[in-house]
Amino acid sequence: MENINPKILVVDDEKGLRLGTQRLLENEGYFADTAENGTEGIVKALSEDFDIVIIDLRMPDIEGIEVLKKIKENKPNTVCFIATAYASYETAVESTRIGAYGYIPKPFTPEELIYQVEKAFTHRKLLLETERLTREKEERLLEIASEKSRLNTIIKSLKSGVLVINLTGETAYFNSSVLQLLNINELNLGEYVLDKLPNKINEMVKKYLKLEEDIHKSYSVQIEIYPGELYIDAYCSPVPNPDNSLAGVVVIIRNITEYKRIELVKNQFVSMVAHELKTPVAAVLGFLKIILDPNLNVSEEKKTDFLIRSSHRLEDLLHMVNDLLDISRLELKNKEKELIEVNLLDCINNVIEFLHNEAEKRNININFENNIKDPVITANPSEISRILTNILSNAIKYNKESGNVTINLGINSNYYFIKIADTGIGLRPAEKEKLFQEFYRVKSEKTRGISGTGLGLSIVKRLVESYAGKIEVESEIDIGTAFTIFLPIN
Repeated sequence: MENINPKILVVDDEKGLRLGTQRLLENEGYFADTAENGTEGIVKALSEDFDIVIIDLRMPDIEGIEVLKKIKENKPNTVCFIATAYASYETAVESTRIGAYGYIPKPFTPEELIYQVEKAFTHRKLLLETERLTREKEERLLEIASEKSRLNTIIKSLKSGVLVINLTGETAYFNSSVLQLLNINELNLGEYVLDKLPNKINEMVKKYLKLEEDIHKSYSVQIEIYPGELYIDAYCSPVPNPDNSLAGVVVIIRNITEYKRIELVKNQFVSMVAHELKTPVAAVLGFLKIILDPNLNVSEEKKTDFLIRSSHRLEDLLHMVNDLLDISRLELKNKEKELIEVNLLDCINNVIEFLHNEAEKRNININFENNIKDPVITANPSEISRILTNILSNAIKYNKESGNVTINLGINSNYYFIKIADTGIGLRPAEKEKLFQEFYRVKSEKTRGISGTGLGLSIVKRLVESYAGKIEVESEIDIGTAFTIFLPIN
């Protein structure tokens, strides 16, 4: 199989994209077929043995999720992608749960598509090899651990934990991921393992060993191993003998912490929408109703005031939407960057000039100290400006009236560093710990009149880290806050 290129099926109702993708794949030497809707895609995928299926999420007859479900139910080893320009946390979680290998965001470049196809084909070969070797070893379950086989190599390299237990509750096989995911310090072959397992997994395994359930059933359960830090999904399935009697039990353990984090972010987003969007939308709606009500005889001056207030509220909402879109792009890491030589000295001076009026309104003095000549890095200039603008704007907004902001540009052996320190309200230790979390904003009497989305610093942190940099913060309540941005020297 190593010398055969994959057979690929493209299911998409957009004719141009479908045929263009087919031509691209064929030019690369792959066999490619197409289906113009979900119904045809299901028929072709089930009638032929495709290695990879690329499924459009939105189709007029059947949604891509349903096509994915039908294919995985009948051909679980077919590697499937969801291709869409409408990705969301919900569809990501649902498609992954059903068995999608990943997402291909639209529009995609030829290089992105070929890279994903090559990864998927490698995964496909591993699935087929694992299936073949598993069949060969069914009659010798307890010999798996001692055999120096390719199956042993494959399972040991998996990030998912694999634990095989015999009828007496002893360890027949395990890989190193089991120890990490179940927080087990030591485990040996032949050792009684049930008392080392979390209670929920222990109960699932005992259902098979006590023969209380039909051995053809499988069970799964989600468990919190480290509160808020590590969540797992444990899938428990019987291993039958050739005569269909029970030989043992296999437990597959997956790290689902990222999925839980997505759920948390989604819940935070819903909460933020209710809190941050409802009030300004209601205010704008109220102003418009007053203006449009002929019985209220509102003066032109008052109408203008209401419209100005509504405009400000809507501008804040637009900033929030743009911040959310930026967070999404940074998470997907599919945004192309134009990288050029950027002079940090010029960037800082431009940002200071841009925020001059904002600082002048509060009588904030900005002092820039620099002894470096031509501090140049390779980066996207708009992203570097956004990092600096966000930090300096916060230093002005959260400062005291007639306060000071000091900017230092320095260098050490590995980084240029930019330190922006203010004489503002400062942060408590608990507030500093949460500062870079999405939607988090410091709430106090001193910040009540300061607008913001709670996403700016989260975006800044992601942007800095995208350049292999880091950001640090020092703060003392009522004394001030200092952010230090480290960007690698070219």
